[in-house]
Amino acid sequence: MKRLPLAALLAACFACLLWFVAVRQAALLLVGVGMGAALAATRFGFTTGWRQLVESRDPQGVIGQLLLLGGAALLCMPLMGWFPELQAALGPPSVSLLLGAFVFGLAMQIADGCGSGTLYKAGMGVPLNMAILPLFALGSFAGSAHIDRWLALGRVAPVGLVDHWGASGALAATLALLLAAGLAVRLFAGWQRAWLGRRWVQGALALAVLSALNLAIAGQPWGVVYGFGLWGAKLAVATGAFDPATNYFWGQPGNLQRLAQTLLLDVTSITNIGILFGALWVAAGHAPADAKPLTRRQWAVGLVAGFVMGYAARLAFGCNVGAMLSGIATGSLHGWIWVPMAFAGTLIGVRVRRHFGF
Repeated sequence: MKRLPLAALLAACFACLLWFVAVRQAALLLVGVGMGAALAATRFGFTTGWRQLVESRDPQGVIGQLLLLGGAALLCMPLMGWFPELQAALGPPSVSLLLGAFVFGLAMQIADGCGSGTLYKAGMGVPLNMAILPLFALGSFAGSAHIDRWLALGRVAPVGLVDHWGASGALAATLALLLAAGLAVRLFAGWQRAWLGRRWVQGALALAVLSALNLAIAGQPWGVVYGFGLWGAKLAVATGAFDPATNYFWGQPGNLQRLAQTLLLDVTSITNIGILFGALWVAAGHAPADAKPLTRRQWAVGLVAGFVMGYAARLAFGCNVGAMLSGIATGSLHGWIWVPMAFAGTLIGVRVRRHFGF
């Protein structure tokens, strides 16, 4: 699609949301478009950054992600201090979190994209990610339908650093931990390596501002996985294959309400749709340069990884966006647990990816 008809379609969607749904939803669509454009234009890949550090000791991607986390925390935590009604991206430390984060980190390397990566690459027309997107949604739904069984293995109550230490204390601790992580990355990569890349810095700054806007407008942090799970749940309910009233997760009043409403009222779905629009705008109807033909074996492995990634993301209470970025930026302890477990999974995932010749 060319940019002019795409702009007309986007303007029509914005006007419909503004007129028929809510001003908030219209604004969040634009925030999502900005996120998709930033991700696609800078190729800000969480998965790629981790892989480059592991395989070639290139720290630029991970340093860019640390800048994003620091910038988002600098913006989001004071907002939460000023406006206590804003929600943090809290998740309970649990066996589910440990296993889910590890498996997610492994699967995202095979699928070559986390939640946001799958979205923006699908928007840019990368064939594998386009095929993975619906499987990610089905996996996320399946994980949500089973989450009570996983939580029964052991959990403790979510811990919010802003609630315990206040916004300033939580921010100081977060920045100190990010600085320590940055120094560890530099030591691993070697001091002689270039550690800042322009596109990573540009992406980090843009996404930090947009994630703070999402928090201020939606009242909750940027997330991806819940929207995917909701799409899968709506499909299952529509086909009569699932009764949400009997399920632990979907039987909760808020989730039942979202199942009964249009997707246009779900803040996560709106930003997900916006990310697709933004990435499509950057692609401007041209096939991405990094798309390459895959064998049938690679297709099969990639699609399975996409489903597993969706399932694991729900068990881990988020992906690189919902758990790592939003979790850490809003002071959730589970975000700090998620990162090392997902990175441990990545250490295996890059080897599996190499084995199948991706």
